[in-house]
Amino acid sequence: MRGVSGAVKAATWIFDLDNTLHDAMPHIFPHINRSMTAYLQRHLGLDEEAAGTLRADYWRRYGATLSGMMKHHGTDPTHFLHDTHQFDDLGAMVLRRPRLRHVLQVLPGRKLVFSNAPQRYANEVLKLLCVDDLFDDVFAIEHSRYRPKPQMAGFIRLLRRYRLAPVRCVMVDDSAENLWTAKRLGMRTVWVTRAVSAPAHVDAKIRDVTELPRLRARLG
Repeated sequence: MRGVSGAVKAATWIFDLDNTLHDAMPHIFPHINRSMTAYLQRHLGLDEEAAGTLRADYWRRYGATLSGMMKHHGTDPTHFLHDTHQFDDLGAMVLRRPRLRHVLQVLPGRKLVFSNAPQRYANEVLKLLCVDDLFDDVFAIEHSRYRPKPQMAGFIRLLRRYRLAPVRCVMVDDSAENLWTAKRLGMRTVWVTRAVSAPAHVDAKIRDVTELPRLRARLG
């Protein structure tokens, strides 16, 4: 991690939630994708294939399907998020990392979650991961006024809400696009990925968030 040792010692750690603190790919993301596709079918009168294509297009263009729905269809964000984040048994879908609590406990400094998900869902996932008490707060999509990562506006609202200096922040995220915005603001960036190489705006690359303490030790 280039030039982050000073920042890490007294950092505010800003963590993404899904696919960073836990693995959402096997169960949660497919469920949400199906729910969003079904929402588009019902409210836009599309068949399943067209709705799925439009959902993915909005996600690529705006960082969240919700943004496209609000921009192009006037969708009520509260209704959309409530409808698409219903789970019969979320506890069975969340995959816990056994060492996650220990890892977060040994990291010095303030800890926040910055998620494109709604707060109710984020809070529930953190409780299921048994780490909700280790975070100072959750900055969810509602708090960004529905301006999701990687949009700059959401980051600015985060910094203002908690009176953060970007140079004192370390952002940990599985999305290189989100980290690009963080880097533009002056944050240090940690990419959670299995990619072989990393773009220049990534200060450190780890395969799993549980590697963070080892990263600190290597920095000295």
